[in-house]
Amino acid sequence: MIAYNTPLEPTEIETPEPSGTQVLVKVSHCGVCHSDLHMIDGFFDLGDDKKLDVTGGRALPFTLGHEIAGEVIALGPDADLELQIGQSCAVYPWIGCGDCPMCKTGDEHLCKTTHHLGITVDGGYASHVMVPHARYILDISGIDREVAGGLMCSGITSYGALKKALAYNRGGPLVIVGAGGVGMMGLQLAKSLWDGPVVVADIDEATRDAALAAGADHIFDPRDKDARKSVFKACGAADASIDFVGAESSLYFAQSVIGKGGAVIVVGLLGGKYSTPIPMFPLRPFSIHGTFVASLGDTQELLDLVRSGKVTPPAVSTRPLDQANQALDDLRNGRVIGRVVLEV
Repeated sequence: MIAYNTPLEPTEIETPEPSGTQVLVKVSHCGVCHSDLHMIDGFFDLGDDKKLDVTGGRALPFTLGHEIAGEVIALGPDADLELQIGQSCAVYPWIGCGDCPMCKTGDEHLCKTTHHLGITVDGGYASHVMVPHARYILDISGIDREVAGGLMCSGITSYGALKKALAYNRGGPLVIVGAGGVGMMGLQLAKSLWDGPVVVADIDEATRDAALAAGADHIFDPRDKDARKSVFKACGAADASIDFVGAESSLYFAQSVIGKGGAVIVVGLLGGKYSTPIPMFPLRPFSIHGTFVASLGDTQELLDLVRSGKVTPPAVSTRPLDQANQALDDLRNGRVIGRVVLEV
Protein backbone atom coordinates (compact mmCIF):
# COMPACT_ATOMS: atom_id res chain seq x y z
CA MET A 1 0.00 0.00 0.00
CA ILE A 2 1.70 3.18 -1.17
CA ALA A 3 -1.26 5.52 -0.48
CA TYR A 4 -4.67 5.31 1.17
CA ASN A 5 -7.82 4.80 -0.88
CA THR A 6 -5.83 3.61 -3.90
CA PRO A 7 -5.12 0.14 -5.33
CA LEU A 8 -2.18 -1.79 -3.91
CA GLU A 9 1.06 -1.67 -5.85
CA PRO A 10 4.10 -3.96 -5.69
CA THR A 11 7.19 -2.79 -3.82
CA GLU A 12 10.56 -4.49 -3.39
CA ILE A 13 13.18 -4.52 -0.63
CA GLU A 14 16.03 -6.83 0.28
CA THR A 15 15.05 -9.90 2.28
CA PRO A 16 15.81 -9.03 5.93
CA GLU A 17 18.04 -11.06 8.27
CA PRO A 18 16.53 -11.92 11.67
CA SER A 19 18.24 -10.61 14.79
CA GLY A 20 17.72 -11.30 18.49
CA THR A 21 14.64 -13.49 19.01
CA GLN A 22 13.25 -12.80 15.54
CA VAL A 23 12.04 -15.51 13.18
CA LEU A 24 11.89 -15.05 9.41
CA VAL A 25 8.95 -16.81 7.73
CA LYS A 26 8.64 -17.40 4.01
CA VAL A 27 4.98 -16.71 3.27
CA SER A 28 3.07 -19.25 1.20
CA HIS A 29 -0.52 -18.14 1.91
CA CYS A 30 -2.19 -15.02 3.30
CA GLY A 31 -5.91 -14.55 3.77
CA VAL A 32 -7.84 -11.52 2.55
CA CYS A 33 -9.82 -9.90 5.37
CA HIS A 34 -12.42 -7.13 5.65
CA SER A 35 -10.02 -5.36 8.02
CA ASP A 36 -7.69 -4.91 5.05
CA LEU A 37 -10.37 -2.78 3.40
CA HIS A 38 -10.51 -0.48 6.41
CA MET A 39 -6.73 -0.17 6.36
CA ILE A 40 -6.83 0.80 2.67
CA ASP A 41 -9.62 3.31 3.31
CA GLY A 42 -7.79 4.69 6.32
CA PHE A 43 -10.87 4.92 8.56
CA PHE A 44 -13.77 3.21 10.28
CA ASP A 45 -17.30 4.57 9.89
CA LEU A 46 -18.63 5.79 13.26
CA GLY A 47 -22.02 6.94 11.96
CA ASP A 48 -23.41 10.48 11.75
CA ASP A 49 -20.77 11.23 9.09
CA LYS A 50 -18.00 10.68 11.65
CA LYS A 51 -14.90 8.63 10.92
CA LEU A 52 -12.20 7.05 13.05
CA ASP A 53 -8.90 7.83 11.36
CA VAL A 54 -6.52 4.85 11.40
CA THR A 55 -3.72 6.28 9.27
CA GLY A 56 -1.51 7.35 12.18
CA GLY A 57 1.58 5.42 13.17
CA ARG A 58 1.85 3.54 9.88
CA ALA A 59 4.65 4.55 7.52
CA LEU A 60 4.00 4.14 3.80
CA PRO A 61 4.62 2.07 1.79
CA PHE A 62 3.02 -0.55 4.03
CA THR A 63 2.39 -4.26 3.55
CA LEU A 64 -1.06 -5.53 4.50
CA GLY A 65 -1.99 -9.10 5.43
CA HIS A 66 -2.43 -10.69 8.86
CA GLU A 67 -3.74 -14.20 8.07
CA ILE A 68 -0.30 -15.66 7.42
CA ALA A 69 0.93 -19.21 6.84
CA GLY A 70 4.28 -20.38 5.52
CA GLU A 71 7.53 -21.92 6.68
CA VAL A 72 10.37 -20.95 8.99
CA ILE A 73 13.51 -20.17 6.97
CA ALA A 74 15.81 -18.28 9.36
CA LEU A 75 16.26 -17.70 13.11
CA GLY A 76 17.86 -14.88 15.04
CA PRO A 77 20.74 -15.83 17.40
CA ASP A 78 18.45 -15.66 20.47
CA ALA A 79 15.45 -17.39 18.91
CA ASP A 80 13.94 -20.58 20.33
CA LEU A 81 16.15 -23.35 19.00
CA GLU A 82 13.28 -25.85 19.17
CA LEU A 83 11.99 -24.29 15.97
CA GLN A 84 13.12 -26.16 12.88
CA ILE A 85 14.13 -24.56 9.60
CA GLY A 86 11.49 -25.59 7.08
CA GLN A 87 8.79 -26.01 9.73
CA SER A 88 5.30 -25.36 8.38
CA CYS A 89 3.54 -22.76 10.48
CA ALA A 90 0.88 -20.14 10.94
CA VAL A 91 1.80 -16.78 12.46
CA TYR A 92 -0.17 -15.27 15.35
CA PRO A 93 -0.30 -11.59 14.32
CA TRP A 94 -1.92 -9.90 17.35
CA ILE A 95 1.30 -8.95 19.09
CA GLY A 96 1.55 -6.57 22.04
CA CYS A 97 4.40 -5.30 24.18
CA GLY A 98 4.78 -8.59 26.05
CA ASP A 99 5.44 -6.88 29.39
CA CYS A 100 2.26 -5.12 30.57
CA PRO A 101 -0.35 -6.76 32.87
CA MET A 102 -2.65 -7.37 29.88
CA CYS A 103 0.06 -9.29 28.02
CA LYS A 104 1.22 -11.18 31.10
CA THR A 105 -2.31 -12.42 31.84
CA GLY A 106 -2.66 -13.85 28.34
CA ASP A 107 -4.61 -11.08 26.60
CA GLU A 108 -1.76 -9.77 24.47
CA HIS A 109 -4.20 -9.08 21.63
CA LEU A 110 -5.74 -6.33 23.81
CA CYS A 111 -2.44 -4.62 24.66
CA LYS A 112 -2.41 -0.84 24.19
CA THR A 113 0.95 -1.10 22.42
CA THR A 114 0.15 -2.85 19.17
CA HIS A 115 2.64 -4.55 16.91
CA HIS A 116 -0.06 -6.29 14.88
CA LEU A 117 1.32 -7.81 11.69
CA GLY A 118 -0.39 -6.37 8.64
CA ILE A 119 -2.11 -3.72 10.77
CA THR A 120 0.65 -1.65 12.38
CA VAL A 121 3.70 -3.68 11.28
CA ASP A 122 4.34 -4.99 7.76
CA GLY A 123 2.42 -8.19 7.14
CA GLY A 124 1.91 -11.12 4.83
CA TYR A 125 0.99 -9.78 1.38
CA ALA A 126 4.66 -10.43 0.70
CA SER A 127 7.25 -13.12 0.07
CA HIS A 128 8.53 -12.95 3.67
CA VAL A 129 7.43 -11.65 7.06
CA MET A 130 9.55 -10.99 10.14
CA VAL A 131 8.09 -12.28 13.41
CA PRO A 132 9.52 -10.86 16.67
CA HIS A 133 9.48 -14.08 18.75
CA ALA A 134 9.08 -17.82 18.34
CA ARG A 135 5.99 -17.91 20.58
CA TYR A 136 3.99 -16.45 17.68
CA ILE A 137 5.04 -19.31 15.38
CA LEU A 138 2.30 -21.95 15.62
CA ASP A 139 2.55 -25.59 14.63
CA ILE A 140 -0.06 -26.43 11.99
CA SER A 141 0.73 -30.09 11.44
CA GLY A 142 -2.36 -31.81 10.03
CA ILE A 143 -3.84 -28.52 8.73
CA ASP A 144 -3.46 -27.20 5.18
CA ARG A 145 -1.63 -23.89 5.00
CA GLU A 146 -4.36 -22.27 2.91
CA VAL A 147 -6.73 -22.95 5.83
CA ALA A 148 -4.33 -22.28 8.71
CA GLY A 149 -3.59 -18.66 7.81
CA GLY A 150 -7.27 -17.74 7.90
CA LEU A 151 -7.60 -19.26 11.36
CA MET A 152 -5.33 -16.49 12.66
CA CYS A 153 -8.10 -13.90 12.16
CA SER A 154 -11.43 -15.14 10.85
CA GLY A 155 -11.04 -18.36 12.81
CA ILE A 156 -10.07 -16.90 16.16
CA THR A 157 -12.46 -13.97 15.76
CA SER A 158 -15.31 -16.46 15.42
CA TYR A 159 -13.97 -18.62 18.23
CA GLY A 160 -13.49 -15.68 20.60
CA ALA A 161 -17.03 -14.46 19.89
CA LEU A 162 -18.54 -17.90 20.37
CA LYS A 163 -16.74 -18.40 23.69
CA LYS A 164 -18.38 -15.20 24.94
CA ALA A 165 -21.78 -16.35 23.65
CA LEU A 166 -21.42 -19.76 25.31
CA ALA A 167 -21.65 -18.08 28.71
CA TYR A 168 -25.34 -17.41 27.89
CA ASN A 169 -26.15 -20.82 26.40
CA ARG A 170 -29.19 -22.34 28.11
CA GLY A 171 -30.24 -24.66 25.31
CA GLY A 172 -31.93 -21.97 23.23
CA PRO A 173 -30.94 -20.79 19.77
CA LEU A 174 -27.87 -18.90 18.71
CA VAL A 175 -28.45 -16.39 15.91
CA ILE A 176 -25.54 -15.65 13.58
CA VAL A 177 -26.06 -12.37 11.71
CA GLY A 178 -23.93 -12.26 8.58
CA ALA A 179 -22.56 -15.45 7.04
CA GLY A 180 -19.51 -14.24 5.18
CA GLY A 181 -16.17 -15.93 5.74
CA VAL A 182 -16.07 -15.14 9.46
CA GLY A 183 -19.74 -15.91 10.01
CA MET A 184 -19.41 -19.23 8.21
CA MET A 185 -16.54 -20.13 10.50
CA GLY A 186 -18.76 -19.16 13.42
CA LEU A 187 -21.44 -21.49 12.08
CA GLN A 188 -19.01 -24.41 11.92
CA LEU A 189 -17.82 -23.76 15.47
CA ALA A 190 -21.37 -23.37 16.77
CA LYS A 191 -22.42 -26.67 15.23
CA SER A 192 -19.76 -28.34 17.33
CA LEU A 193 -19.97 -26.33 20.55
CA TRP A 194 -23.46 -24.75 20.90
CA ASP A 195 -26.20 -26.63 22.73
CA GLY A 196 -29.34 -25.62 20.80
CA PRO A 197 -30.44 -24.56 17.32
CA VAL A 198 -28.06 -22.45 15.23
CA VAL A 199 -29.80 -19.81 13.11
CA VAL A 200 -28.27 -17.74 10.30
CA ALA A 201 -29.60 -14.36 9.13
CA ASP A 202 -28.13 -12.83 6.00
CA ILE A 203 -29.42 -10.44 3.35
CA ASP A 204 -27.96 -12.47 0.47
CA GLU A 205 -29.94 -15.48 -0.78
CA ALA A 206 -26.91 -17.40 -2.04
CA THR A 207 -25.17 -16.92 1.30
CA ARG A 208 -28.25 -18.12 3.18
CA ASP A 209 -28.39 -21.21 0.97
CA ALA A 210 -24.69 -21.85 1.61
CA ALA A 211 -25.29 -21.56 5.36
CA LEU A 212 -28.18 -24.03 5.16
CA ALA A 213 -25.99 -26.47 3.23
CA ALA A 214 -23.29 -26.00 5.87
CA GLY A 215 -25.62 -27.07 8.66
CA ALA A 216 -27.66 -24.08 9.83
CA ASP A 217 -30.92 -25.20 11.44
CA HIS A 218 -32.84 -22.18 10.10
CA ILE A 219 -32.08 -19.30 7.74
CA PHE A 220 -33.75 -15.90 7.52
CA ASP A 221 -33.50 -12.65 5.59
CA PRO A 222 -33.26 -9.95 8.30
CA ARG A 223 -34.77 -7.39 5.91
CA ASP A 224 -38.11 -9.18 5.92
CA LYS A 225 -40.57 -7.23 8.06
CA ASP A 226 -41.61 -10.43 9.83
CA ALA A 227 -38.10 -11.85 10.24
CA ARG A 228 -38.05 -11.39 14.03
CA LYS A 229 -41.43 -13.08 14.43
CA SER A 230 -40.31 -15.87 12.12
CA VAL A 231 -37.26 -16.56 14.31
CA PHE A 232 -39.43 -16.71 17.43
CA LYS A 233 -41.95 -18.99 15.70
CA ALA A 234 -39.28 -21.36 14.41
CA CYS A 235 -37.21 -21.77 17.55
CA GLY A 236 -37.98 -19.15 20.21
CA ALA A 237 -35.99 -16.18 21.46
CA ALA A 238 -32.24 -16.57 21.20
CA ASP A 239 -29.94 -17.05 24.16
CA ALA A 240 -27.35 -15.06 22.23
CA SER A 241 -26.69 -13.55 18.84
CA ILE A 242 -23.39 -12.75 17.14
CA ASP A 243 -23.27 -9.80 14.77
CA PHE A 244 -20.57 -10.55 12.23
CA VAL A 245 -21.53 -7.51 10.13
CA GLY A 246 -21.31 -4.60 12.55
CA ALA A 247 -23.74 -2.28 10.77
CA GLU A 248 -26.64 -0.36 12.29
CA SER A 249 -29.27 -2.65 10.73
CA SER A 250 -27.44 -5.86 11.66
CA LEU A 251 -26.97 -4.85 15.29
CA TYR A 252 -30.60 -3.78 15.68
CA PHE A 253 -31.72 -7.13 14.31
CA ALA A 254 -29.25 -9.05 16.47
CA GLN A 255 -30.51 -7.48 19.66
CA SER A 256 -34.17 -7.80 18.61
CA VAL A 257 -34.08 -11.61 18.52
CA ILE A 258 -32.53 -12.30 21.94
CA GLY A 259 -34.67 -13.07 24.96
CA LYS A 260 -34.44 -11.79 28.53
CA GLY A 261 -30.99 -12.38 29.95
CA GLY A 262 -29.54 -12.81 26.47
CA ALA A 263 -26.52 -11.20 24.92
CA VAL A 264 -25.32 -9.74 21.64
CA ILE A 265 -21.69 -10.23 20.68
CA VAL A 266 -20.51 -7.59 18.20
CA VAL A 267 -17.74 -8.68 15.86
CA GLY A 268 -18.18 -6.78 12.58
CA LEU A 269 -16.69 -3.39 11.75
CA LEU A 270 -18.79 -2.25 8.82
CA GLY A 271 -19.73 0.88 10.74
CA GLY A 272 -22.57 3.06 11.90
CA LYS A 273 -24.15 4.03 15.19
CA TYR A 274 -26.44 2.23 17.65
CA SER A 275 -28.64 3.44 20.50
CA THR A 276 -31.29 1.95 22.74
CA PRO A 277 -33.41 3.32 25.59
CA ILE A 278 -31.41 3.00 28.81
CA PRO A 279 -34.32 1.58 30.91
CA MET A 280 -34.38 -1.46 28.61
CA PHE A 281 -31.09 -2.70 30.01
CA PRO A 282 -32.51 -3.42 33.50
CA LEU A 283 -36.09 -4.06 32.36
CA ARG A 284 -35.34 -6.58 29.65
CA PRO A 285 -32.41 -7.23 30.64
CA PHE A 286 -29.71 -7.93 28.05
CA SER A 287 -26.02 -7.44 27.41
CA ILE A 288 -23.94 -6.19 24.50
CA HIS A 289 -20.32 -7.29 24.26
CA GLY A 290 -17.61 -6.27 21.85
CA THR A 291 -14.95 -8.79 20.93
CA PHE A 292 -11.60 -8.52 19.18
CA VAL A 293 -9.95 -11.65 17.76
CA ALA A 294 -8.75 -13.94 20.59
CA SER A 295 -5.78 -14.73 22.78
CA LEU A 296 -2.80 -16.85 21.85
CA GLY A 297 -4.14 -19.56 24.16
CA ASP A 298 -7.54 -19.50 22.42
CA THR A 299 -5.74 -19.76 19.09
CA GLN A 300 -3.99 -22.95 20.22
CA GLU A 301 -7.38 -24.33 21.29
CA LEU A 302 -8.86 -23.58 17.88
CA LEU A 303 -5.99 -25.23 16.05
CA ASP A 304 -6.55 -28.35 18.17
CA LEU A 305 -10.27 -28.32 17.34
CA VAL A 306 -9.60 -28.07 13.61
CA ARG A 307 -6.85 -30.68 13.77
CA SER A 308 -9.19 -33.09 15.58
CA GLY A 309 -11.80 -32.80 12.82
CA LYS A 310 -14.47 -31.48 15.22
CA VAL A 311 -14.63 -28.21 13.27
CA THR A 312 -14.61 -27.90 9.48
CA PRO A 313 -13.37 -24.49 8.28
CA PRO A 314 -15.39 -22.77 5.54
CA ALA A 315 -14.55 -23.15 1.87
CA VAL A 316 -11.35 -21.47 0.72
CA SER A 317 -10.57 -20.20 -2.77
CA THR A 318 -7.01 -19.30 -3.67
CA ARG A 319 -5.66 -16.61 -5.97
CA PRO A 320 -2.12 -15.53 -6.84
CA LEU A 321 -0.70 -12.57 -4.93
CA ASP A 322 -0.82 -10.36 -8.02
CA GLN A 323 -4.62 -10.62 -7.92
CA ALA A 324 -4.82 -9.02 -4.47
CA ASN A 325 -6.62 -5.92 -5.73
CA GLN A 326 -9.30 -7.97 -7.48
CA ALA A 327 -9.76 -10.12 -4.38
CA LEU A 328 -10.18 -7.02 -2.21
CA ASP A 329 -12.64 -5.52 -4.70
CA ASP A 330 -14.69 -8.73 -4.73
CA LEU A 331 -14.72 -8.76 -0.93
CA ARG A 332 -15.81 -5.12 -0.75
CA ASN A 333 -18.67 -5.74 -3.18
CA GLY A 334 -20.01 -8.91 -1.55
CA ARG A 335 -18.84 -11.31 -4.26
CA VAL A 336 -17.06 -13.68 -1.88
CA ILE A 337 -18.59 -16.71 -0.15
CA GLY A 338 -16.20 -18.38 2.24
CA ARG A 339 -12.60 -17.15 2.34
CA VAL A 340 -10.18 -15.86 -0.30
CA VAL A 341 -6.53 -16.68 0.27
CA LEU A 342 -3.59 -15.29 -1.67
CA GLU A 343 -0.85 -17.71 -2.72
CA VAL A 344 2.62 -16.25 -2.73
